Amino acid sequence: MKAFNRIFAAVILTVTALFVAANILLAKEGPGGRPYRVEISRLVRQIEEYGHASLSDCEYVVNIERYGENFYSAESDYAIREINGELYRFDYRAHSDSGRTGLAAPINIILGVMAAVIISGMLYVKHTVLAPFVRLADVPCELSKGNLTVPLKETKNRFFGHFIWGVNMLRESIEQQKKRELDLQREKKMLLLSLSHDIKTPLSAIKLYAKALSKGLYQSSEKQLEIAENINAKADEIESYVSQIVTSSREDFLSFDVHMGEFYLSELVLKTERYYTEKLSLIGTDFSVSRYVNCLLKGDLNRGVEVIQNVMENAVKYGDGKNISLDFSEEDGCILITVRNSGCTLADTDLPHIFESFWRGQNAENISGSGLGLYISRRLMREMHGEIFAQIQDGAMYVTAVFTKA
Repeated sequence: MKAFNRIFAAVILTVTALFVAANILLAKEGPGGRPYRVEISRLVRQIEEYGHASLSDCEYVVNIERYGENFYSAESDYAIREINGELYRFDYRAHSDSGRTGLAAPINIILGVMAAVIISGMLYVKHTVLAPFVRLADVPCELSKGNLTVPLKETKNRFFGHFIWGVNMLRESIEQQKKRELDLQREKKMLLLSLSHDIKTPLSAIKLYAKALSKGLYQSSEKQLEIAENINAKADEIESYVSQIVTSSREDFLSFDVHMGEFYLSELVLKTERYYTEKLSLIGTDFSVSRYVNCLLKGDLNRGVEVIQNVMENAVKYGDGKNISLDFSEEDGCILITVRNSGCTLADTDLPHIFESFWRGQNAENISGSGLGLYISRRLMREMHGEIFAQIQDGAMYVTAVFTKA
């Protein structure tokens, strides 16, 4: 706002300077210096030829006086000429009323109107655009502090309608995420308590069987075999509980909310192309998008964009940085979107595992990441009744997302 106030002050000073300069120029005498002399000469010629002259077309000469009693008693400026042996006095004014001074009023009016429009426009922008935006500037900071309860109110002019709607959506999303995280933490604790209690029963049985065997309570081989089978069954039971704990810890923290609908292929491509064209040009990677036929796809546009972005990010991280392309094909009522990057560094033996959660290949040792990008992409594609797969050909990595046509 301070910067705008400085600009506003500069505009007012500029408008004032224009007013002063225009009026100074209008007050100055014209470039001809003495235009009344031209009129006097013309009148002299008329008197010489016709014996009289008309002042109807004169702007400077206001009176003609023949030599007489009051010849030298003029109150205005005058010039004397001798015509046909007789003296004439020509009274004149140095400036014409219809000259520059006559333009002063309309020019000042025009400048005044322009100044009023400019100043009014700047004041309108200040109060209706900048002032609300300054209030919105604190919103990200408040969100970072966890102040999520108060929604933003829309202004009457609705200049920030989409922005405010987006911030409110972000606020609600963060709030829901926070609530969901708390619920998950509570559920995990309850699950761990329940499973730990359930594990105690087979574990106690195993300990009893082991103690009985160690003391030789079961002499017959048939009874020992039965006890061994019971121990194995209890171990399987404990293993199933452990598997539930592992599954819960690996997957429960992720959200795969998909709102199924329909969207155009061009929408997904344009969102991807708009972001990565600039990003890849900055790092010197050639990025190409092949031609495609626009059509309607089933799924969630935002989740579809997320899938392609995850694959693109992997291409940027693990490719050689020379080129990345986005290709399209159609098979059995499905649209296949393939992200190809040159310089694949992934081993063939690692390829079957790239869609597993928290899995990272040998080529990711010095590259930051969580090992979840492609796992999330597969989960999302399957939620949208699609699929995703990868292959390595001629030293290039191909990751293909399969979308169903509407």
